Amino acid sequence: MNSGGQTSHKDLNIILVDDDHGDAKAVERAFKKVKIANEITRAIDGLEALDYLRGTGGKDKVQQPYVLLVDIKMPRMSGIELVQELRADPELSRSVVFFLTTSSHEQDIEAAYELNAAGYIVKETAGRDFLQLVDMVDRYWRIVEFPIPGT
Repeated sequence: MNSGGQTSHKDLNIILVDDDHGDAKAVERAFKKVKIANEITRAIDGLEALDYLRGTGGKDKVQQPYVLLVDIKMPRMSGIELVQELRADPELSRSVVFFLTTSSHEQDIEAAYELNAAGYIVKETAGRDFLQLVDMVDRYWRIVEFPIPGT
């Protein structure tokens, strides 16, 4: 979490890759509920995410550090296909990816971890689960918290 006065941490950029507008809004609400205020860049599928990561297709390149929250099932390029592309690209191969999905199928979970996913998060508990996972690596990144009213 936010470590207060330490300035060596960089704010973490979050790239949400999800084709479902309602699900994306729910994830954003879940993050706000647990007071995560980091900027979220949304891509509607794997191809648009690659544009953000590479600075192509008229998209501004997302700066390091970043993590990707990737839905598995999307049109044009699925989450699995996106991460396969990332792992094959020398400049993007070390990208930190959390799969964010409604799927609890064992085959999806196995496919995610075979691609060195940092985690597998079910959308209903996205904010809390993401916060717990990222809190483990907080010494590198900074989660920005919304101010608490009255403080």
